[in-house]
Amino acid sequence: MFNRISSSWALVKASAAVLRADKELLIFPIVSFIGVLLVTISFAIPTFMAGILDGVGSLEEFPIAGYVIAFLYYLAQYFVIFFANTALVGATMIRLKGGDPTVSDGFRIAMKHSRSIFGYALISATIGMILRVLSERSGVVGQIAVSLIGLGWNLATFLVVPGLVIEECGPIEAVKRSTELLKKTWGEQVVGNFAVGTIFGLLTFGVILLMLPVLFLAFSTESFVLIALTIGVGIIAVATLSLLNAALSGIYAAALYQYAAEGTTSSYFETPLLVNAFRRK
Repeated sequence: MFNRISSSWALVKASAAVLRADKELLIFPIVSFIGVLLVTISFAIPTFMAGILDGVGSLEEFPIAGYVIAFLYYLAQYFVIFFANTALVGATMIRLKGGDPTVSDGFRIAMKHSRSIFGYALISATIGMILRVLSERSGVVGQIAVSLIGLGWNLATFLVVPGLVIEECGPIEAVKRSTELLKKTWGEQVVGNFAVGTIFGLLTFGVILLMLPVLFLAFSTESFVLIALTIGVGIIAVATLSLLNAALSGIYAAALYQYAAEGTTSSYFETPLLVNAFRRK
């Protein structure tokens, strides 16, 4: 376990070195966050005003319109996220190959692949809705099975966005390519050593644990200003970690794809780190 954490930390540091070289890469996850927030607001307000979600207490009472809106929400949300991720990966690939990318370079690459991004968002939204319906109609065991299917989908599509950028293939081909590269390079049965997510998950958990006693002390003072300040600091800390996680995850995925597809690495990543990124079960 400690070896895995050590390797994960090494990959985080390598990804962070790329981010230090191009700090503007952080703009893409910020745009993604703002975009998802705007999409959520644009769907939530008219939905509640129209009363479409009234009586959602049971599945039978849930109107068909609710499922349609949920699907469209998934579609819009995924498109925003994948668009920003594509821009991030595109700019990262320029850096990994020795260039000096700009924010406009990233968005230009994303615009170039907008059709494929929409297609992938459509596929993901469809899968998401199917899994949601199955989960709602299942018991505890069924929900666990659905969760495992979702985990498998996330693993199989881990390299889809880099595939859209590097090989310029369509969404279906990108999903197939992602699965093939994972099988070819890291074995039929793989357990993802999701380095960036692991490290930032631990960091976020640590921040939450640290904030709990601080928040307790703030409430004990009964000072509204101190309570608000404490909550604000906690939210900012978690949001910052989330943005860094998103940026470094995109950089990490781009480096993995470069190694898996081309067998090459950049000066930022040592080959053994990428070789051990996924291990046999």
